[in-house]
Amino acid sequence: MAPHQSCLLLILLASWPPPGSSETRYQPGDPVVLYVNKVGPYHNPQETYHYYQLPVCSPEKIRHKSLSLGEVLDGDRMAESMYQIRFRESVEKTVLCVKTLTLDQVERLRQAIEELYYFEFVVDDIPLRGFVGYMEESGFLPHSHKIGLWTHLDFHLEWNGDRIIYANVSVRDVKPHSLDDVHGPGPLSLTYTYSVRWSETASERRGERRGRGDDGGFFPRTLEIHWLSIINSMVLVFLLVGFVVVILMRVLKNDLARYNLDEEASSSSSGDDFDQGDNGWKIIHTDVFRFPPCRSLLCAVLGVGSQFLALGTGIIAMALLGMFNVHRHGAINSAAILLYALTCCISGYVSSNFYRQVGGERWVWNIVLTTSLFSAPFFVTWSVVNSVHWANGSTQALPATTILLLLMVWLLVGFPLTVIGGIFGKNRAGPFAAPCRTKNIAREIPPQPWYKATLVHMTIGGFLPFSAISVELYYIFATVWGREQYTLYGILFFVFAILLSVGACISIALTYFQLSGEDYRWWWRSVLSAGSTGVFIFLYSVFYYSRRSNMSGAVQTVEFFGYSLLTGYVFFLMLGTVSFFASLKFIRYIYVNLKMD
Repeated sequence: MAPHQSCLLLILLASWPPPGSSETRYQPGDPVVLYVNKVGPYHNPQETYHYYQLPVCSPEKIRHKSLSLGEVLDGDRMAESMYQIRFRESVEKTVLCVKTLTLDQVERLRQAIEELYYFEFVVDDIPLRGFVGYMEESGFLPHSHKIGLWTHLDFHLEWNGDRIIYANVSVRDVKPHSLDDVHGPGPLSLTYTYSVRWSETASERRGERRGRGDDGGFFPRTLEIHWLSIINSMVLVFLLVGFVVVILMRVLKNDLARYNLDEEASSSSSGDDFDQGDNGWKIIHTDVFRFPPCRSLLCAVLGVGSQFLALGTGIIAMALLGMFNVHRHGAINSAAILLYALTCCISGYVSSNFYRQVGGERWVWNIVLTTSLFSAPFFVTWSVVNSVHWANGSTQALPATTILLLLMVWLLVGFPLTVIGGIFGKNRAGPFAAPCRTKNIAREIPPQPWYKATLVHMTIGGFLPFSAISVELYYIFATVWGREQYTLYGILFFVFAILLSVGACISIALTYFQLSGEDYRWWWRSVLSAGSTGVFIFLYSVFYYSRRSNMSGAVQTVEFFGYSLLTGYVFFLMLGTVSFFASLKFIRYIYVNLKMD
């Protein structure tokens, strides 16, 4: 690897801190820095703004904290606050600042409270969360609508030895400042105050420290094991595998016995072409390995799909090893970017190798198509989403330096590794191992019944894998687009294996039915059959947005549907690749065992 590529990887690794790297040791009286981070609507997780964008107490010169790549991608924008906190020194009610608000600023606060804005502070890498204000709406006749602003915060911190073990912010015994009667022409003067309470706690291990202070119960707790969905998925997998292995193999055994017997009889009698008296998948043996149209695009799909298979497996494996603590900001984002860059060699190798096997000559164009098959749609989607965030002042809009860093990752690591993998794949490619000779003139395909149409196969092949993961999808969506914390990575790995198994099994079954109808155009059909699961995943995202979430607004809507489209596209590439290679292996198996001249 070139030196500049190695340096860039070191930058990425440096931006992904190891567990516990931010833990600080204190002496009594040492200052404890409290960072303000972000605010946003509670029901729109991806719509966040910097805390100082609200009319609140802020220093004259704002000093920002240096963040890792994962934290920036997660929307964090930490800055030092005005709160004066010292280790193990409690503070009674103290004035933070006196803030004079105009009517426009009061209206901004009132609107933020009505939209259930929450704030997030960070102390010693422990997040503190609370709501900006208080809203009470009750009764029909008469209707009451009360809005109040929290102007006092109580900080509770627990220490053990020289470490901060736990931190929380509370407004339990505080009365909010009413904003209902602020209609006069003059400004509103508010006095912001705070108090700090320290207490000693029993000795806790480091892991317990991180597990306890993650949200203080502000967000929903971690998900529980859902055995019903696991049992449902297992039953579906066993039924499908049993169908393919038992029923389909018995049918194949009968087919092979009949076809081979007919072959022996045909050879002993006339020696003429035995196609005249045959039907089914045997009769198309001279066409089944005829290379499909758009070979370069097909190979690019297989290459990128193989890359995402490796990427998904790597992410789940890292999660099982405990590398993604729920308390570490953006660690999974950094890992995904790093793994995507490193696995680009897989996409180049698989695509170029198979492209050369099927007789492709324009391998340079194939490499360009492979490297842009996902990166181009991703860049277009990200540009639209990022522009919407930028126009609305959201912290989810990436800074220019982060954009340049990600672009350099692709230019200096991802693209070169794709080319290198493509060169190795092209040079190591052998001839396509087809057990049957392909004729120059293609055989005419007989009319097919409606249930063997491409759309029907896509519906069946996409719905069955989707049904195996539909329950698990809810928990994943609730984590990515909600406030849940997903920690069931063992179950996720199990469901991921189920998804791939069901996709492969249903693809083999549908391919057999297609070949039995003397239709040899299985290449693209096998990709579309299980790959259509991505369409069902996107349709589920539409259902989740409208029926299972409280998300609203242009910012959240654009991001949700933009990245949901990308997610469905990734599943199409990944499952289409599994489906194709399963069908290819199956077809080679049945024609290798068929006796032919």
